[in-house]
Amino acid sequence: MKKLFFLLCFSWWQISIAQKPVPVIFDTDIAPDYDDVGAMALLHAFADNGEAKILATISCNAFETTVPTLSVLNTYFKRPDIPIGITKTKEPNKLCQQKWAEAIVEKYPHAVKSNDEAENAITLYRKILAAQPDKSVTIITVGFFTNLANLLDSKADQYSSLNGKDLVSKKVKRLVSMAARIDTSKVGGYEFNVLVDAPASKKVFREWPTPVIMSGFEIGEKILTGIRLINNNSIQNSPVKDAFQVALTKDNNKLGRNSWDETAVLVAVRGMSPWFTYKELSFDVQDNGRNVIIPGKKFMYLQFKQTPAEIGKLIEDLMMHQPK
Repeated sequence: MKKLFFLLCFSWWQISIAQKPVPVIFDTDIAPDYDDVGAMALLHAFADNGEAKILATISCNAFETTVPTLSVLNTYFKRPDIPIGITKTKEPNKLCQQKWAEAIVEKYPHAVKSNDEAENAITLYRKILAAQPDKSVTIITVGFFTNLANLLDSKADQYSSLNGKDLVSKKVKRLVSMAARIDTSKVGGYEFNVLVDAPASKKVFREWPTPVIMSGFEIGEKILTGIRLINNNSIQNSPVKDAFQVALTKDNNKLGRNSWDETAVLVAVRGMSPWFTYKELSFDVQDNGRNVIIPGKKFMYLQFKQTPAEIGKLIEDLMMHQPK
């Protein structure tokens, strides 16, 4: 009888935990590519479903359109007050090559008009993390690792007496990252998010103190989305649809965009099963930005369980979610 009571209580606890929204900080390089837009659509869909709570949207680059784009998407999904942070680098302003970001920034309302109006990324990270329960926050990073490396190096401040690494260890439950690549030789490879800021990648790969799930290049590469979205006539005046419409048309792409960043959001909120399994491995980063496999089992590296087409259908269904 006692055993039955324990099992019932444990089952109830599992259900109650599963129903709690996942607190998320979303770290993105939005603007160079538009799978970030799809990833944000998923994240807001999960928030509308009660599956996620978006604590902040933070950029690891300083493209001219970055903060306004984040503001457009948060506003469209009726969360205009989500804090926005941006890396405060001396990187020169850049424009989105396909002009999708300029198109939606011009067309849709947004309160935060420029990068200068956003908070410093590390200040925002520390403020948000310090206010959360211990071991509660999931960080999703779908860009390069500049912010995370700077967070690890950060010092005590008005928000927390802990240094960055200790603050992360105390408050973060897991990191889910779209990054890295295993090439045909199975020993490593080059991948954009790792390559852009190789020293930051090296630091995070070596020092990050929580569990890490990684969705590698070869996962999102095989999952194509966007065509059903842009052909869905029931969706009107959507910055998500417009971004994909502009970019896919510019690229003359009739197959769909690789869904790298969406996979990280999916796994961060809903878990790996039934779509993925994983293998355990560790990476280091060479000076030239190449990630190499080294002995160890630090990371959970995604492997397909379902087909890319099956996963792509689910992702695109979520990308077509409309704000409540």
